[in-house]
Amino acid sequence: MSERLKVNFCGVEFKNPVVPASGTYGYGREYESLYPLSKLGGISVKGTTLYPRQGNPGPRVAETPAGMLNSVGLQNGGAKKFLEYELPNLLTKDTRIIANIAGSTVEECAELAALIEPSAVDMVELNISCPNVAQGGAAFGTDCTVAAAVTAAVRKELKTKPLMVKLSPNVTSITDIAKSVEAAGADALSLINTLLGMRIDIKTRRPVLKRNVGGLSGPAVFPVAVRMVWQTANAVKIPVMGMGGIATWEDAVEMMMAGASAVQVGAAIFNDPYAPVKIIDGMERWCRENNIANISEIVGTVQPW
Repeated sequence: MSERLKVNFCGVEFKNPVVPASGTYGYGREYESLYPLSKLGGISVKGTTLYPRQGNPGPRVAETPAGMLNSVGLQNGGAKKFLEYELPNLLTKDTRIIANIAGSTVEECAELAALIEPSAVDMVELNISCPNVAQGGAAFGTDCTVAAAVTAAVRKELKTKPLMVKLSPNVTSITDIAKSVEAAGADALSLINTLLGMRIDIKTRRPVLKRNVGGLSGPAVFPVAVRMVWQTANAVKIPVMGMGGIATWEDAVEMMMAGASAVQVGAAIFNDPYAPVKIIDGMERWCRENNIANISEIVGTVQPW
């Protein structure tokens, strides 16, 4: 792998800045027959909760123009299965491992972080788009005070791991949330998580998802993601990992010019499982053709009018 794509993110060296997003790549097992996982900068693994979750009833995924809706509901085998079964396998793949964690209460998130801390993961990504059951079901990430509280609780338990907080775009001011979690101890931010959306089957007059609404991802959200990454990167001093609709290497370059130090690729993988590798190859070629010694040179280089 070329030196051109190496990036340092939160003190962690990535061989390239491309990471499959949590919930879109599982634990990588299904992709190993297609290409070595060592080609990737890292993997943000499937969202992990303290205990196993069955997820939401189906239908829970639906295609939309230029994107998809999902309401999977964080189906996973729980922290114990991740640490004992999935992580040992991932650690043999020569790529960075980001543990994505989520909980229903501040205490649950903190307990989960304490379990992850002694493990060999490279970084922890805290998903604050989940409903906070102790606060009436509103997502942690939609209120500055609550977002800061859960970040601080998780930060307290992570003694050695960098903490990246994944932000919800379903807010009035993304920069206010970003600054609140930065002040509470976040080492980095990742954004955007999915936008809340809905579609209706006009024949049945029923929503296409059993839970009525779901997260919208894919190219449809890319302009929103670029805007929020740009705003956030200019509002905080910690690095940003950008995601939301990235489908091509051009998208990844654009996201980094907006201010992202690395990127995550999600919905594009459902359409093309080779998408992350194609993006890496395209970025490498672009750097070479434009005499860019290292991709980090382009971070935040957009010149607004």
